[in-house]
Amino acid sequence: MAEVTGFMRHVRACNTAVLPGERLPFLLSGAPVGWVRIGLADALLAFPDVSRDAAGVNLARPAALPGIAKALADRGLFRWRREAFDVHAVSGGPVLSQIDRGAIPSFGIEATGVHINGLVETADGLHLWVARRAADKLLDPGKLDHIVAGGVPAGYGLMETIVKESGEEASIPPALAAMARPTGEIRYAMERPEGLRRDHLYCYDLTLPPDFVPVVHDGEVESFERWPIRRVFETVRDTGAFKFNVNLVLIDLFIRLGMITGDDAAALRAGLTRT
Repeated sequence: MAEVTGFMRHVRACNTAVLPGERLPFLLSGAPVGWVRIGLADALLAFPDVSRDAAGVNLARPAALPGIAKALADRGLFRWRREAFDVHAVSGGPVLSQIDRGAIPSFGIEATGVHINGLVETADGLHLWVARRAADKLLDPGKLDHIVAGGVPAGYGLMETIVKESGEEASIPPALAAMARPTGEIRYAMERPEGLRRDHLYCYDLTLPPDFVPVVHDGEVESFERWPIRRVFETVRDTGAFKFNVNLVLIDLFIRLGMITGDDAAALRAGLTRT
């Protein structure tokens, strides 16, 4: 029980949002896409095509969303990241609009990301490549991370993002990155200082050659280390050294490897798949 409690605290930490709570639904042409606090709702009502009724706050012209978000960022309501994400009413559904990454938590819009377990099979057992995030990162600086992880930018598919991020973050060649295998999905709704994080993570395993060494390329991370899987397991169980959502992807990996079994695995799995 003590062991599963160590893992469960990470799952609970990523599922702290209670919706609607103090938020109103945010809709694009009547389709629910997010959640906004009252203050942001009031600010939105100053823009044309925005109205409020029993269903929530509705933007009748979805194409106006990027401009509205930029105007609100210019007023200091959130940080502008200069990276557009697609907005969907349902995962995998039609793209309704786009919004800057920095605005997503304020609008409570679901963001899609990919996380890759960089695995190495050796005579001493399974190892995992672990990255350390750069000290100047806006989110969780200095925390441990996956070899590759990132949000899916506007206009990109999952594999396109994997290949792009693999090259940019770890200098993994495209042909090798494309061998990443999908293993599952994780969703959570989390209150963070920047707002509401509703993330949909697509998890992948990538088996890397024993002689492959990732190289820092774009400065997103400071360094890489290859750890035995048991060390990763104990670090997740006993500490908060990894970035908050990386813990969840690693817990999924431990379950799949049979390192967590039975009722413990079932309880954790239920927490990883909340919507």
